[in-house]
Amino acid sequence: MIRYILLIMGLIISCSEVEQPKPRGKLSLNYPKPDYNKNDLAAPFNYEYNSYARIINVPKGQNLFYPRLKATLYLSYSPIKNNLDSLLNDAYKLPSKHLRKAKEIPERIFINKEKKVYGTMFNVVGDAASQIQFFLTDSSYNFLIGSLYFYAKPNYDSILPAVKYIERDIIKLIETLEWNQKAQ
Repeated sequence: MIRYILLIMGLIISCSEVEQPKPRGKLSLNYPKPDYNKNDLAAPFNYEYNSYARIINVPKGQNLFYPRLKATLYLSYSPIKNNLDSLLNDAYKLPSKHLRKAKEIPERIFINKEKKVYGTMFNVVGDAASQIQFFLTDSSYNFLIGSLYFYAKPNYDSILPAVKYIERDIIKLIETLEWNQKAQ
């Protein structure tokens, strides 16, 4: 009997603290306000890019590396030499490689007749390896493909704020792109 009394008193004493619910936490992602610079490197194209990204020249294009976001926008240039159909076919196949993991892949078309820049941007919604892909062309001489990759396991919900931040930079790149020369 004494055991039961001690057990009951022990439970009453140990449960005397009032449980408080945890306060709601909010994700705090602070990205720097974009400051756009003109890319004046020796390339067949110019564009404005976020100074937060570092340009890395590669043999067939350029990469924009976002150190804090652990992401890279790969830009690959090809001159058009009677191969526009195959370049377009490859550009449309690239997002379809992510269909297994993607929930949807909406397209956004860009047309700038004044600068002769035409293209399509694909947003890959889901846990795919690349969240944004696009191509740009003047339909005669120049063709540029871009793909965004993060150095993390693709968890769409977690990287969505970073994707949206870089998406604004990609749209700025597309809207400011100018071809420097005709491909030889």
